[in-house]
Amino acid sequence: MKNLFLFFITLLCISLSAQDTYLHCGSVLDVASGKMLKEKTIIVSGNTIKAIENGYSDAGENNAIDLKSKTVLPGFIDMHVHIEGESSPARYLERFTKNDVDVAFQSTVYAKKTLMAGFTTVRDLGGSGVNIALRNAINKGIVIGPRIFTAGKAIGTTGGHADPTNGMRKEWMGDPGPKEGVVNSPEDARKAVRQRYKDGADVIKITATGGVMSVAKNGQNPQFMVDELEAIVETAKDYGMLTAAHAHGDEGMRRAIKAGIKTIEHGTLMKEPTMDLMIKHNAYLVPTISAGKAAAKMADIPGYLPPIVAKKAKEIGPVSEKNFKRAYEKGVPIAFGTDAGVSPHGDNGKEFTYMHEAGMPIIDALRSATITNAELLGMANELGQLKEGFIADIMAVENNPLDDVKTLENAVFVMKEGKVYKQ
Repeated sequence: MKNLFLFFITLLCISLSAQDTYLHCGSVLDVASGKMLKEKTIIVSGNTIKAIENGYSDAGENNAIDLKSKTVLPGFIDMHVHIEGESSPARYLERFTKNDVDVAFQSTVYAKKTLMAGFTTVRDLGGSGVNIALRNAINKGIVIGPRIFTAGKAIGTTGGHADPTNGMRKEWMGDPGPKEGVVNSPEDARKAVRQRYKDGADVIKITATGGVMSVAKNGQNPQFMVDELEAIVETAKDYGMLTAAHAHGDEGMRRAIKAGIKTIEHGTLMKEPTMDLMIKHNAYLVPTISAGKAAAKMADIPGYLPPIVAKKAKEIGPVSEKNFKRAYEKGVPIAFGTDAGVSPHGDNGKEFTYMHEAGMPIIDALRSATITNAELLGMANELGQLKEGFIADIMAVENNPLDDVKTLENAVFVMKEGKVYKQ
């Protein structure tokens, strides 16, 4: 009798767990058409969208979520974050005081903040390698966070933006190589890409020019030779990995685009002929206006940044929004990205406001963070839209974002893979 009772309880639990979830949505934004659809019910079964029906279905009244006063959108995708850390006056010292386990625990906080902001997918473009373990922990359900596509450790050149020993005492600098993400030849470049693959990275990130936040003098000089870039792109292609290049200076961008790099991160000092080159090669600009604004603000705070970094931040930071406007108006393909980690995690939605203030229509900004980014990640048939059969990554905001862009800075509902994380 006892075994029979347990059998029926198990059947009941399975039945309850298999129940569909009904989202009663006052407004649903179809990002593809730009149309606002009224009074819809999104039916979620497991981790996918089973159907989208007209009106408010009462079939699932006992398992319904009331979003009748909200605007519902697909979960956002941020193509440029650094999930392991965040800017602070102590960040440069922390390279010597924090262990990987410290970084790992810290990263879980940033991951949760990102998801709660409505960003259900991110591309992490460089850290210590903890980002790979974090991705795995999120995929297993151990940690709460967005779906992560990660580069692991970014690839640079000796003394370049991704050289992990920049700014250290000479006896600590050593001579890092491909395993540590530092290359100086086509052979090194191929080995570094293969090492990233071996480590478990999903994408390849290189630093084609100098950078703002690294402890190095030049923030814009080209840092790879053409044959090195070509070796990286060819090898990444063999391993099925998307390539991204950090780039502030124009010459480094041109070399990266010609070599076949798919996304140019920041693109701060891009000139018009390089914009034409991006259009020709169908390369995407990830503008990260948030990072430019954050860096400029930090540079104005005495002692916040090392002097060598603060100088670059004052020069390059304020230019990002103006250059994005020129690139967008020129017709350069745009992919949404924030560089969160330089700017605070969880503030990712502010990038929509900055893009709109620079002249981009809100619907185009939304498409860049959904349809465009899903295509770049090879998930155009699974992410980026609210459609039957797509993964149930769904978020909601208080107001109509086409009338009030700032509402995108505050997600009031977040579902990832059919599970509600914020309501």
